[in-house]
Amino acid sequence: MRWALVKVCLAVTAMVVVAFAVPLALVVKETARDRAFAGAERQASAIGPALAITRDRRQLQRAVAITQAGAEGRVAVHVPAEAGKNAAKSGPVRVGHSRAPRARLAAARRLGRATTVEVDGGYTLLRPTAVTGGIAVVEVFVPDDEVTHGVAASWMVLAGVGLALIVGSVAVADRLGTRMVRPAERLAGAAHDLGEGQLDVRVPEEGPTELRSAATAFNAMADQVVQLLANERELAADLSHRLRTPLTVLRLNAASLGEGDTAEQTRAAVAQLEGEVDTIIATAREQKALAPHTASSATCDAAEVIRERMAFWSALAEDEGREARVAGVERPVRVPVARAELAAAVDALLGNVFRHTAEGTAFAVDLHSGGPASEAAIVLVSDAGCGITDPDAALRRGHGEGGPGSTGLGLDIVRRVAESTGGDVRLGRSVLGGTEVRVWLALRDGAATRGGPRQVSHRLRRRARRARLARRA
Repeated sequence: MRWALVKVCLAVTAMVVVAFAVPLALVVKETARDRAFAGAERQASAIGPALAITRDRRQLQRAVAITQAGAEGRVAVHVPAEAGKNAAKSGPVRVGHSRAPRARLAAARRLGRATTVEVDGGYTLLRPTAVTGGIAVVEVFVPDDEVTHGVAASWMVLAGVGLALIVGSVAVADRLGTRMVRPAERLAGAAHDLGEGQLDVRVPEEGPTELRSAATAFNAMADQVVQLLANERELAADLSHRLRTPLTVLRLNAASLGEGDTAEQTRAAVAQLEGEVDTIIATAREQKALAPHTASSATCDAAEVIRERMAFWSALAEDEGREARVAGVERPVRVPVARAELAAAVDALLGNVFRHTAEGTAFAVDLHSGGPASEAAIVLVSDAGCGITDPDAALRRGHGEGGPGSTGLGLDIVRRVAESTGGDVRLGRSVLGGTEVRVWLALRDGAATRGGPRQVSHRLRRRARRARLARRA
């Protein structure tokens, strides 16, 4: 905006300077020319009285010499021969050096008015004067330097004035642009800081009226965002706190189940649920706002997490007659995700399999990684169900199937975990015939450096399909 304003002022001022300076320069040039020829006219008029009283060469030479132009050798007098009985005694007289052609001298006598003739080195003024016996012509030479005397200096002054006007307008426009742009830059910087999570940023209400209004609106918006986030934290904390009572009941009931694998799994699930509720309350009460997409330094072993969660879900799979397979978890695979977050994502994927497929439907979980130097790790959850009719809608937050227990947030949790590493989530048709959910987790050391998520995941996905087909064979 600043430079645009400067350019506009520069263009307008330049056009104004050209519109006024060029005609004024031509007027100056014409004025200098008129001044030079007016001086020549005065020099020629000074010879007139002498021509009226005498035709003597010496007296005419004396009259020419006392003029300024005559002293410089720029005046010539052409007196015709006297007609009548004295013509033999009085021939034509010429005084001074003539530069005008004879034809132009004759034309000046015939026309009887002053004319200007262009000659080498300048101009000649021919002024006819009536004398006894005819018409005398006084010739005054005007050199070029006298015709253009003072023109160059005047043009330089005009150019300097025009340049000063342009520089002044640019300086004023720059100041005005700075006054307008600086509040806009502060507003843009504050918006960026607010987007990064600095909720205490505010903008000074300065500058033009429009920008002051924008700053006021921005500050009001920031206050509203802070209030909304505070309300959301309080609501999340309150809702989570309400879960403590039924959790206490579950914990007491689980304690009375006695011994056995089912009892231990139930008590572990209740303990995990209590831990998750405590985490939600602590996070909601946290006053420091975290910027979105903030990089986390937490890591975990994806293979260990998948083994643990598959052990938890295997009991339910056995009860429902589901065939469950897991592959690729024999060796550690470090991923840049917190253990609790990855476990929640795996639970969401497996919970969808149990919730949206019929009992007895087989499923498989595969973990693929190219080793320590790999660019990414891929978690594939496949089932032999009927598939998902609208994968795009399933990935949108809150777009569940609307059935009991379906909130539409499970795949959104998985998506956020994947995107926190720079990866993504894709839905497709699995080799088992149902749905395949592919979770691409970019590794910090080599995240998407060669071809991005699509090409890397495509290579790993082909490798995974070959391995599953080999196992089925």
